[in-house]
Amino acid sequence: MEALKIGILGTGVIAATLADTMNRMPGVELYGAASRSSEKAKDFGERFGVKHTYGSYEELAADPEIELVYIATPHSEHYKNAILCLEHGKHVLCEKAFAVNAAQAKEMIALAEEKKLLITEAMWVRYMPMAKTLRDVIDSGVIGEPMTLTASLCYLIDKIQRLVDPNLAGGALLDVGVYTIAFASLVFGDEITSINSSVIKTESGVDSQNSMTFCYPGGKMAVLNSSIHVLSDRRGIIYGTKGYIEVENINNFESIKVFDEKRRLKETYTRPEQISGYEYQIEASRKAIREQRLECPEMPHHVTIRMMETMDALREQWGIRYPFE
Repeated sequence: MEALKIGILGTGVIAATLADTMNRMPGVELYGAASRSSEKAKDFGERFGVKHTYGSYEELAADPEIELVYIATPHSEHYKNAILCLEHGKHVLCEKAFAVNAAQAKEMIALAEEKKLLITEAMWVRYMPMAKTLRDVIDSGVIGEPMTLTASLCYLIDKIQRLVDPNLAGGALLDVGVYTIAFASLVFGDEITSINSSVIKTESGVDSQNSMTFCYPGGKMAVLNSSIHVLSDRRGIIYGTKGYIEVENINNFESIKVFDEKRRLKETYTRPEQISGYEYQIEASRKAIREQRLECPEMPHHVTIRMMETMDALREQWGIRYPFE
């Protein structure tokens, strides 16, 4: 089957990792890359052997050869970038956070469905083999009934301008907190019965640090925190009635360790060798497009929307609203 031709919107760090990954994958061709600057696009093309570069996003979207567009721009741009690509008949794989709010997410998905195009969120951990491994371990009953989880994802990244700029939908929640919410969703699902949270804001008014407690049916609870100001161990722990599970690095599962009632290590699952981890979401998108699906089963639309609604509720509690909303 002919390789899927992919274009990248944006030429930053994530785009660079994507380009390197695609160049080492079968079944896909990195056909083009776009920046708002012709010079930046050309430099990116030279670095990664991209034959077609564009000095505007509109040029890439209009190229009839491109089938799938990976949107690797700041959160604040995802909505208009996705709409542009969908209007030009392109399938879309959109970097997380999928949008700025649930209203945008619903509109993006509705347009994709209307045009019979795939759109899916690049929540990369959901596509990885280790995500299925974790679900299989939990479903085996080895730790009994999972009742509580904790997850922390914090990086020293508050010097990155876009992350403290409200005009670019900055803050910890949409950049790193979204991964803790995705982890809780993977374990407990999306039926959250209550949300309690606390926040510390930057001088610019976005969240620097946050703490979130979600309750679920059956007395289950997730305690999550994220920050752009401090460093954490990135660990997720799932506590069950017969033992517990430790996940090393919820942002790219490195290992899953299972402990019994006496806190003895019973089993360790290690991440398989990978290119970068991005290859799984690209391959899932390729497969879905070839099968004429409108969503990827690894990250269904209803999960994306529920996560956006959850983040809307959190920002409402914190009194954070972006200038363009």
